[in-house]
Amino acid sequence: QVQLVESGGGLVQAGGSLRLSCAGSGRTFSTYTMGWFRQAPGKEREFVAATSWSGGNTDYTDSVKGRFTISRDNAKSTVYLQMSSLKPEDTAVYYCAAATSRWSYSTSRWSYGYWGQGTQVTVSS
Repeated sequence: QVQLVESGGGLVQAGGSLRLSCAGSGRTFSTYTMGWFRQAPGKEREFVAATSWSGGNTDYTDSVKGRFTISRDNAKSTVYLQMSSLKPEDTAVYYCAAATSRWSYSTSRWSYGYWGQGTQVTVSS
């Protein structure tokens, strides 16, 4: 079991930056692929970024490439999402998630079985 708690959301002007954090519980945090997803009002939850258990592999959705960076600190059982050059279309609730299975890598939301409660990110124009 993995429990996740996000923090760091808020209101920011377009062009600004935010860093989201997701603290995980459990001794096996370092064996799970971690991902960030987001859900805007009236839209489905979508993939944003993922990092493999070691941090050696990362993936991003096209709309955030070059602006967002996912990273993890396994010693602190924490994954981060550094967001820069934010746009109004980045406004959403951001969710941290852990893959259902250890030692597996995926960017599909259906492969993630553990979710945080979400944190709101609002980008004003």
